[in-house]
Amino acid sequence: MDMNTLNANAATLTREMAWLAEVIGTRTKLFYGQDCPYASISEVPAPDLSDDPSIYGTIVRHYRMSLSERIILLLALAPHLQPHLLDVFFTRNADYDRGFTEFGGIKGQNHGGFLPTGETAAFILAADSLEKRFSLLDLFGMDHFFHKFNILTLVRSQMEEPLLSGMLRISTEYLTYFTKGGSHHPDFSIHFPAKRIHTELDWSGLVLDEDTLQGVQEISDWLQFGNTLLHEWGMWKKIKPGFRALFHGPPGTGKTFTATLLGKSAGLDVYRIDLSMVVSKYIGETEKNLSGVFDQAEHKNWILFFDEADALFGRRTQTTSAHDRYANQEVSYLLQRMEDFPGVVILATNLKTNLDEAFSRRFQSMIYFPMPGPDQRLQLWQQSFPERTVLEDQEGLTTIAEKYEMTGGAIINVTRYASLLAVKRGTNVIRHRDILAGIRKEFSKEGKTIR
Repeated sequence: MDMNTLNANAATLTREMAWLAEVIGTRTKLFYGQDCPYASISEVPAPDLSDDPSIYGTIVRHYRMSLSERIILLLALAPHLQPHLLDVFFTRNADYDRGFTEFGGIKGQNHGGFLPTGETAAFILAADSLEKRFSLLDLFGMDHFFHKFNILTLVRSQMEEPLLSGMLRISTEYLTYFTKGGSHHPDFSIHFPAKRIHTELDWSGLVLDEDTLQGVQEISDWLQFGNTLLHEWGMWKKIKPGFRALFHGPPGTGKTFTATLLGKSAGLDVYRIDLSMVVSKYIGETEKNLSGVFDQAEHKNWILFFDEADALFGRRTQTTSAHDRYANQEVSYLLQRMEDFPGVVILATNLKTNLDEAFSRRFQSMIYFPMPGPDQRLQLWQQSFPERTVLEDQEGLTTIAEKYEMTGGAIINVTRYASLLAVKRGTNVIRHRDILAGIRKEFSKEGKTIR
């Protein structure tokens, strides 16, 4: 973490929290009819953020937040940063021997402090003014930037209860921005069945034929120039903002590696979705799991990579049973989420024929990753061995590349096998016969034999 960023965030939020404390103190004094230097909370001087270098200050300026929006944001942050500032709301109403309804708030299961709700914000900002309370509702609407850009939301445990009874919750993404100055990387879990993948290699390590490389270049061009096309050239009026690509071909031909390189070259995170944790036999669960992935990725500019996609996105069946209907609903739901997603979605499959034709029409690019030819196999063999190794039969590698049809993934497996045997012997010489033994092992996985 950049210490300058950390210090700037801490200094700014310390001032902001002090301002929030004074605003809360002013509101409670006015509520109890106590002496107060201010006649309104709007008179409490707010910190000047016009030239503030922190991420918090930058975001406040970017969204041109009003004082009310700023106070709501700070209320959502308070339990994470300075929870004691809200202890004042634990005051009990002596007439009813309970907390004040006006203060709102809930008690967490583990958190010992006060968790603010929409009612807490309404008490501070609107007091007993219905006009101000009505205006406040707009700040929690679907069209407000709080919701549209997943900054904060009101979480209601029961939908039948009043809107403002929901807890104010800041998103993990923005909490990470404000405290660490960087983007949040969610952990792989049942609630987020996707894992961030990356590589230490670069484009020189990718061996593909010319047609495949041209298709990959189109995605790279979109990542680099897509925003210019959409916004400066006005194409947003004619096309959706995202890009959808299909990678198809045998296993081990570089589909996953290509996705990671696209992310690395564009400076974007690539998340591989684990379909075994997405697909569920229970009605509605698959859509729920997919929604969890797309919702978290919505405004983060991630690349979503669905490997072995035909497991989920297979041909839609004729509706002959309830199971077929729900399976088709899952496909339709995914189609909609893919089209609405503003980032890049890549689907990878070994068998293109397994995919529904409705998906094919929605791809901007369909890229075939074929088995590498002899020249490509020789290049893969040559770059697969560690630099410190010496091949016992350098010329024999050309013969192997010509004779044995293998993918890049299989070649790496053979390299690992032969190199491990060399390490075991205490030498850096790779035996030709060990390479052949490794090839034999790889072919046996597919029921093949070599001579």
